[in-house]
Amino acid sequence: MAGALNEAGLARQVFSALQAASCPYLERLNLQESDGMLELLCSPSELRTAILTWLCSSIYPKIATPGKDQQTVMEEMATLGHELLLCEENNVELIRGDSSPRQQLLFLQQLVSLVLDRSDPDECCASADLLMNELFSPDNHPRLSQVLEPALDPRSEHTKSTHKSTKQSSNQTSANEDVSALLQSTRSALEQLKSECEFLSTDHESPPIFSPSALHVAAVDLQQLMTAFSHVYETELVTCCKRDPPTFNAEMKVFQRVHQLLQACLMDLEMLSELSETSESITEDVKLLPGPTSRGEERTLSDQLLELSKRYTKFVFQLDS
Repeated sequence: MAGALNEAGLARQVFSALQAASCPYLERLNLQESDGMLELLCSPSELRTAILTWLCSSIYPKIATPGKDQQTVMEEMATLGHELLLCEENNVELIRGDSSPRQQLLFLQQLVSLVLDRSDPDECCASADLLMNELFSPDNHPRLSQVLEPALDPRSEHTKSTHKSTKQSSNQTSANEDVSALLQSTRSALEQLKSECEFLSTDHESPPIFSPSALHVAAVDLQQLMTAFSHVYETELVTCCKRDPPTFNAEMKVFQRVHQLLQACLMDLEMLSELSETSESITEDVKLLPGPTSRGEERTLSDQLLELSKRYTKFVFQLDS
């Protein structure tokens, strides 16, 4: 076995295998000593790198693509060795020639064996053709038919029905679990959105109190909720739902709440407009009304109302004391 040979004998064996594989870099070499072969195969050099590149490109031709630098080629050869289970991942030291001689020789020996196995594809194809011709010969047709359709099915009816029902049940269970998980995640997302929307938690029957900030928050939250639902439906729910896309219901509490806030806003604006007009009208009328006093001074109605307010305040203060 190769593991029982010393390094010099193993180097001679690998060198002979390279010559048998018709390595073009050994044609002009005339090495007879095992030490020279060992130094060639295990010492870092351009010739050793060229031999290793030729071996790897014989297995995977894309490694020898022109235009690559030497470091990239070494990394690709290390990757190829790892995929062929010949070395560890990213073992560039082995490709460069910095590992132990025995490890390098064993690696080269396995590569050469792969190249030699691929060197005569005609022989492999011929043996495969012979095997297929023998298998599908007319004499074997009855046997093949019996294998495909046996007279006695090795499986009982109970076994076949159990296997079929188990397979269908497992497929249905898997599909149900996927749909349940999707619905649960959607429900969690909607609950989170609902907790973040202030107007959704407000009592529907309580009369709305208008404030500009509440209206702004309600409108923004409604827009985000509709956008989030549309995204979840288009990306996840539409594949599990064969019905037509849903339409937004005008009777939903979200829309009712926003509609009530808008109505309250409109009512407040109308009241403010009427109050402003009434105030201006009263102010103009009060300025035109004279008001005689006990001293004979003329005082306006606004001054008299102010004095009456002060008297009332003083009277309430005396009652409290």
